[in-house]
Amino acid sequence: MSAAPSGTAPTTAIARVAVPASMSDGDAELLALAQELLASVWRDGRHEVASAVRTADGAVHTGVHLEGSCRRSSICAEGVALGAARGAYPGERPLEVTSVVSVQIKPAGRFRVIAPCGVCRELISDYSPDATVWITTVEENEVVPVRALDLLPDKSRRAW
Repeated sequence: MSAAPSGTAPTTAIARVAVPASMSDGDAELLALAQELLASVWRDGRHEVASAVRTADGAVHTGVHLEGSCRRSSICAEGVALGAARGAYPGERPLEVTSVVSVQIKPAGRFRVIAPCGVCRELISDYSPDATVWITTVEENEVVPVRALDLLPDKSRRAW
């Protein structure tokens, strides 16, 4: 792989994540969309994560991480995707996300499925506690599905 100029995407193909046998065709589509999106916009320190979510009606919404100059202004890809999904429906209709896949490009020139940060875990589980969130396990380095609420054991449930 040839070196990329600082702040730009690598100049050669980035190794894609192999679709796990346990992943449905629909979730494999989310994985592919997230990887395609990130490959097209990746910029070191600015746009390093992409996320794709599917809602209960089958619609897909995507988001890209936006890094701000003061860290607090940064927005995660999952939050952008959830906001896009929320904005696609009338206010009285609840947001029902069924699946979430987020990817990052690792320095070795490979995509990696990543778990949402703590704030995004809260957001996803607040709106769709039963959503499937795909993560890569630490010990086995395996891409697996996890229920959103299970990413936050003993989470306080807020009644909206």
